[in-house]
Amino acid sequence: MMRILIADDHAIVRKGLKQLILEEYPSAQLAGAKDTEELMSKLMEAPWDIVICDLNMPGRSGLDALHQIRHAYPSLPVLIMSMYPEDQYALRVLKAGAAGYLGKDNIHEDIIKAIHTVLLGKKFITPAVAEKLADAFGSKNQELNLHEKLSDREFDVFKLLAGGKPVSDIAEQLSLSVTTVSTYRARVLEKMEMKSNADLTRYALDHKLI
Repeated sequence: MMRILIADDHAIVRKGLKQLILEEYPSAQLAGAKDTEELMSKLMEAPWDIVICDLNMPGRSGLDALHQIRHAYPSLPVLIMSMYPEDQYALRVLKAGAAGYLGKDNIHEDIIKAIHTVLLGKKFITPAVAEKLADAFGSKNQELNLHEKLSDREFDVFKLLAGGKPVSDIAEQLSLSVTTVSTYRARVLEKMEMKSNADLTRYALDHKLI
């Protein structure tokens, strides 16, 4: 019996995915989690075959959850889903160890194919992501990809800063000290050659990162 754990802060998304999966795998055992904390708790309760996790959830992000899962359960495939464009996020989550990236706009079409693929021990890669991977080996305009210089933790801080979150709120959300977040902020600004949070916001909006 296949066991799949779905993490998304929207109950309607969890319910919709469950219905889609049960149509193809009627004997599958499915469970949901509303945030990273509940996800990690349920992972410890029983063995799972696949985790499907939203990139953006309250508290720690799906990217943070992915790192924790890869460390604690290195053989467990994780599919990351998001409303953000594949060309901006897919490479980062694949490099972080995800088994695939699902855009929510096409998730009804891709979810079953993705599950089939990862159950075979392969990574699920759409044509758009394959093209992005090919481009990664060619020459790229560095100015258009400044965010790709950031580590995953810096990227999380960057998104929150660009979204207007104050340092104190980011520290609480990511379970970090204010000093540590301020250090990350300084690194982000330096790596992205910017001077203020407003610059980060403009960049993030221009590149559809928030």
